[in-house]
Amino acid sequence: MKKIGIFYGSATGTTEKVARRIAALLSVPDEDIHDVGATAPSAIAPYDILVMGSSTWGSGEMETDWYDFTDALEVLDLKGKKAALFGCGDQTMEDTFCSGVGELYDRLRPTGIEFIAPYDTIGYSFEHSKAVPENAVDAVGLLLDEVNLPELTETRLRGWTALVADAAR
Repeated sequence: MKKIGIFYGSATGTTEKVARRIAALLSVPDEDIHDVGATAPSAIAPYDILVMGSSTWGSGEMETDWYDFTDALEVLDLKGKKAALFGCGDQTMEDTFCSGVGELYDRLRPTGIEFIAPYDTIGYSFEHSKAVPENAVDAVGLLLDEVNLPELTETRLRGWTALVADAAR
């Protein structure tokens, strides 16, 4: 079994709560759950799979703690590591829904990390998201709206974490 580390940025606590729910579903112990605002980027070293989550702020930006963290990661060669992305947003922000996840994806692409667990956006209604590449069917990771559609979260978490668990085998 590959070692999984969960890294999140959360300003209001919603993304942290989701990160902890993901940890429970993947049987990841508390010591492997990291708030990027209080964690050195070197903490990724022991993990094979990085589960990374961000909320979306402003006009589609990542949660602010991610900027320094990803600045440090962007210069590393992360070949051999896998990343599964997730994020929280508000679909009423229909031009930027969960775009913070897309920004995280864009910033990590040059590192050589392998992205896993793209996921559908079924049930949500929005015009645009940086987390859904042009001409793509699925988002680059799991998108959640805990504000307007929390009833979709449990099923989506279970489906997505099954993909992550498969990659960890």
